[in-house]
Amino acid sequence: MAFFRGLAAVSRLRSRMGQDATTLGGVRWLQMQSASDLDLRSQLQEMIPEQQDRLKKLKSEHGKVQLGNITVDMVLGGMRGMTGMLWETSLLDPEEGIRFRGLSIPECQKVLPAAVKDGEPLPEGLLWLLLTGKVPTKEQVDALSKELLSRSTVPGYVYKAIDALPVTAHPMTQFTTGVMALQVDSEFQKAYNKGMPKTKFWEPTYEDCLNLISRLPQVASYVYRRIFKDGKAIAADNTLDYAANFSHMLGFDDPKMLELMRLYITIHTDHEGGNVSAHTGHLVGSALSDPYLSFAAALNGLAGPLHGLANQEVLLWIKSVMEETGSNITTDQLKEYVWKTLKSGKVVPGYGHGVLRNTDPRYSCQREFALKYLPEDPLFQLVSKLYEVVPPILTELGKVKNPWPNVDAHSGVLLNHFGLTEARYYTVLFGVSRSIGIGSQVCPPLQFPDASLFGFPSGNLDQLFVTQLIWDRALGLPLERPKSVTMEWLENHCKKVAA
Repeated sequence: MAFFRGLAAVSRLRSRMGQDATTLGGVRWLQMQSASDLDLRSQLQEMIPEQQDRLKKLKSEHGKVQLGNITVDMVLGGMRGMTGMLWETSLLDPEEGIRFRGLSIPECQKVLPAAVKDGEPLPEGLLWLLLTGKVPTKEQVDALSKELLSRSTVPGYVYKAIDALPVTAHPMTQFTTGVMALQVDSEFQKAYNKGMPKTKFWEPTYEDCLNLISRLPQVASYVYRRIFKDGKAIAADNTLDYAANFSHMLGFDDPKMLELMRLYITIHTDHEGGNVSAHTGHLVGSALSDPYLSFAAALNGLAGPLHGLANQEVLLWIKSVMEETGSNITTDQLKEYVWKTLKSGKVVPGYGHGVLRNTDPRYSCQREFALKYLPEDPLFQLVSKLYEVVPPILTELGKVKNPWPNVDAHSGVLLNHFGLTEARYYTVLFGVSRSIGIGSQVCPPLQFPDASLFGFPSGNLDQLFVTQLIWDRALGLPLERPKSVTMEWLENHCKKVAA
């Protein structure tokens, strides 16, 4: 079934939702439209030619349409708000949050197959959705789970590379080292060295991405057990799905924790292309670096305190509140502590977002999970009080565009409740999740008849067609190369405009 039909189905579903607050009818209808083919690769082979034609038509008919004006603030502010990147798998709306292929998180929770009745979505289902734009059946998701399991064997030298590091090295350092060691088996690198035609670049990229996604839980759990559990690794359970198996290998088998891991991985997979990790993976992949190299670079961006490391900072801060004030903190005491944090020159971790202007839907679904499974947890109750206290204070401060909580404000408390208390490790969980989004987007470039379709001179396609991971390679997106300027150039330009 073509990708356009999947988009049409989503469009019709959203239209129905606008007319009727009850979405179940639309949800069932959408699932009935899902293809019966259990092979994900064959679905992509059918879709890619149509999407190539779609991209060429878009460029040829609308290539000169302006998307907006670039301001000096945007240049000086880290390109914030600039529209300059194609990212098919998800779109972030400032008001309503993330949509995966047009579906919001609550919609994904309704339509994507779950492991248990009324349970959280399986990440394999979201991977299928991101790659194809179509909601998979439970049979398709089960088949993909089995395929990922069949690819999940990690070579021994990967563990040896990790073991060469001090056990005190940060979990993200050890995790990234493992990913770089996995690169030795890159199918894309082998195919490229043999002179594979560009029209086939997406195929070895697909193999690399699925191999990478399938092996990350083993590598990540090995890092966790090495650092925090005296190196006592736990073997995989071949009867479990992707997220549940990851939780098992970490050492957590509570059914509620398995559900949390399914939710956690699903909502952290993708957040459009402008965030640091996704953008880095896209940028490095645009040089035709293979998925392992691209994803390792993305992980290094994710490890920064202003990105993925924030979930570690949030839990540590919340625990510091508890330690200083006790578990029965009043609203007034909490307000005082928040003001103390702000006046010391620090931020309240977990609040604010570069794009969002409302409460992050990823926060909201985690809150619903907590209300269902751990309403009496002291840290969750503190998080709930912070939800009441922090936004008004940040609004009063007058410097924050978004005073509402983001995804990081809640995830650590949930993990802590079920025993995964080591906050230093949390960004590794984020990294495993983000592989699904980055891997889906970054595909090999395609051969187009005329490079001028992309605004470049004809010919020299070897240098032009590089991409994100699977869909990047499939659509043949060019090498990313934004123009940079100096402050002197900006000053002179502004003088000319004023004159």
